[in-house]
Amino acid sequence: MIKQNLTSFLLLLAITLVISSCNSAAKPIEINTNSKESQDKPYVILISLDGFRWDYVEQYNPPALSSFIKNGAKAESLIPVFPSKTFPNHYSIATGMYPDKHAIIGNSFFNYDKNEIYSIGNREQVTDGSFYEGSPLWVEAEQAGMISASFFFVGSEAEIKGVRPTYYYDYDGGVNNSTRVNQALKWLELPASKRPHLITMYFSDMDDAGHKFGPNNEAEIKKALFNLDTHLGDLFKGIKETGLPVNIIVVSDHGMADLSVSNLIPLEDVTNDDLFLTIDSGSILNIHPKNKTDVETVFELLKSKENHFKVYKTEDTPGFEYTPTSKNWGPIQVLPDYNYYFASERRIESKKASGNLRSGVHGYDPIYKEMHGVFYANGPAIKTGASISSLRNIHIYPLILELLDLDIPENIDGNLEDIKCVLKN
Repeated sequence: MIKQNLTSFLLLLAITLVISSCNSAAKPIEINTNSKESQDKPYVILISLDGFRWDYVEQYNPPALSSFIKNGAKAESLIPVFPSKTFPNHYSIATGMYPDKHAIIGNSFFNYDKNEIYSIGNREQVTDGSFYEGSPLWVEAEQAGMISASFFFVGSEAEIKGVRPTYYYDYDGGVNNSTRVNQALKWLELPASKRPHLITMYFSDMDDAGHKFGPNNEAEIKKALFNLDTHLGDLFKGIKETGLPVNIIVVSDHGMADLSVSNLIPLEDVTNDDLFLTIDSGSILNIHPKNKTDVETVFELLKSKENHFKVYKTEDTPGFEYTPTSKNWGPIQVLPDYNYYFASERRIESKKASGNLRSGVHGYDPIYKEMHGVFYANGPAIKTGASISSLRNIHIYPLILELLDLDIPENIDGNLEDIKCVLKN
């Protein structure tokens, strides 16, 4: 009986430890082994610099990134998908698909199948793989017998197609850059059977500074940039010291535009909770008529209110690279004029009271170059000194799969032909 009780206790203790581990903020879960074939393949590290505008390097010349670019390849700029927001663009980079196809159409959006509003602040939704379509890079790698790792990347916390990266962390913006860099290097020090061949990383420094101070605040932008550049320099140096054939891709999800508080449009000027649901993303409002309210009625009502914003039927909305068909957009879109932005009256008054009269925003039509991000690449498979014209971010996905020697799915929007000129072979 004593032996049986002891066995039961040890089993309960083991289960408790597993559950405790799974509920922790950081979740490096080592469950896979690289196939023999995968162990012989190259390595790719995809680094996202949120809000890093296309012209920051040329303007400020950060040493580590400047050297990285000089000895590698670059695009004039990286063109985001519309809307130029964080979640849809990161997931387009991860899947090679436009938002209409991969289903993450905004940082917030209404999902008709679930009858709920998806929000990036809702941890339960962010980690729910049923919201996500497409097959992210790490899913392709894992299904091919290749270990992947992620230190924060949109979608990597969710079980998509039944798969997560072998090693991953739940997002926590309080984790400093040194910790992220050191963990990536530790992953590369693992034995070949356990070493990830695909690592995705995320840094928010430039987005944080851009939003708070605006992209035209040279002192604050340079301060944030050079601090980030120091950590990237440590990462680049550490990767080189491993002696592994690592190709590094540096991207950003979008750029940043300057905004005056005087150009904030009260959201209350547009909303009508009795007639329609409004999903507010600042740079675009998705309109969903309620209770079988006629779309034309709502459309004409909103058109009559146009003042520094325009109202469109969804299929006629500028900015899309395709004709949107997902019902989750809603039938009507409201777009502020460039350098205008929607915000609640309460938020507008708060910003005025703070004395901070300028800030940074994004989400606009990618026709405005301030919305563009960056694409830089360096590694044994990358041409030195290659420079290409502005590039759509959906093409990064097939490039990375090519670098990893993995098959490229046929149902994506990206095209290897549009980017393979950065490759040596």
